[in-house]
Amino acid sequence: MTENIGVLGKKSPQRTDVERVVNVPLPTVYGPFQAVGYFDHERGDEQVALVYGDPGPDRVLTRLHSECLTGDAFGSRHCECGDQLASALRAVAAEGSGVVVYLRGHEGRGIGLLAKLRAMALQAEGLDTVEANLALGLPVDARDYGVAARILDDLGVRSVRLMSNNPRKREALVRHGIQVAEQVPLLIPPCESNITYLRTKRERLDHHLPHLDAVAHASS
Repeated sequence: MTENIGVLGKKSPQRTDVERVVNVPLPTVYGPFQAVGYFDHERGDEQVALVYGDPGPDRVLTRLHSECLTGDAFGSRHCECGDQLASALRAVAAEGSGVVVYLRGHEGRGIGLLAKLRAMALQAEGLDTVEANLALGLPVDARDYGVAARILDDLGVRSVRLMSNNPRKREALVRHGIQVAEQVPLLIPPCESNITYLRTKRERLDHHLPHLDAVAHASS
């Protein structure tokens, strides 16, 4: 199979734990992407990077998106994940180039789908998202971004403009050798169903969510 020229042709020979398996055109409602599929031999996960245009190596507009079935596929308003994914894909298409790495195995900040649903049940009883995970004996955030860094490395990306409100994503990429030239906010207007969740992310998980201040002022 013939792969795209440019960044898609730059494969790193040193990486053996994450294998590029397929590269196929993926027309979407946001524009024409290339879906580059990977297999993570270390964890057994299948991963995909959606690449728009020819991003080049530096200051690539990038989103690391953690899998969220309820938000991404079902349109859950419990979180902002589905809207963030759509916004990131639109932003990359508007930019003319960029990468969205969709990270399987990150459901519920790494605890899995059923555990996430159990945590959501506890949140419905009054616990916040951090307390719910801990009440289940699970980590607050078990995600590992090493595979994302290896995928970016394989694509020839050296530095990114990272679309994220989470400082831990930036720290993880830097730790794994990908430079973060800029952190680009990805702010979604809150709704009644997710405002408590978002406030917990800001207050307990250090997410940068300054737009919540306007909601607090409006409700005071």
